[in-house]
Amino acid sequence: MSINFNNSQTKTNLMCAFAGESQARNRYTFAASQARGAKLHVIESIFTFTANQEKEHGEIFYNHLKELAGESIHIDGGYPVNITDSVVQLLRYAQENEYEEHDDVYRSFGQTAMEEGFLAVAGSFNQIAEIEKIHGDRFKLFADMLEKNQLFVSEFQCKWMCLNCGYVFEGTSAPQQCPVCQHDQGFFIRMELAPFTCGQSAQTV
Repeated sequence: MSINFNNSQTKTNLMCAFAGESQARNRYTFAASQARGAKLHVIESIFTFTANQEKEHGEIFYNHLKELAGESIHIDGGYPVNITDSVVQLLRYAQENEYEEHDDVYRSFGQTAMEEGFLAVAGSFNQIAEIEKIHGDRFKLFADMLEKNQLFVSEFQCKWMCLNCGYVFEGTSAPQQCPVCQHDQGFFIRMELAPFTCGQSAQTV
């Protein structure tokens, strides 16, 4: 079935997705500032890294609305209020929201776009859904490590990279201070997780 874009549910879904990505970007920027205040600079970088990708997702959805330039699209929706003093809880909120986008929202939007005949839009929804799963996995991994006090400590010998200057240290824990740039331990990340990819080689013990 192919219908007029201006009369489609896909048009509304795109604006909902744009609004959701825009809000996610802001929430992650706020969370990054909070992590920086807690001297968890690795977590700050993860939130900022993800926020920048959410901006790109929003732009992709927004560009699909180009033919409606100059018009307004009215949407109704519920969006999360993820305010907490806990950096771990901020990660958990982000994990939950990313999984919801993957499991429920974007897959449904993609199916609707396919049924309405907007194949390129369906492709964007389905592909970005998979990216949101990666985001959720990443937030989960770092929340788990932070909860278990394993963010800067390992039972195994491993390499740690300073995100500020790139210095690599090998040991069972990240150094308290980088010997090259003198930035504190909060800038160190396990080498296999730089730059924030969740490979199966990551050891979280």
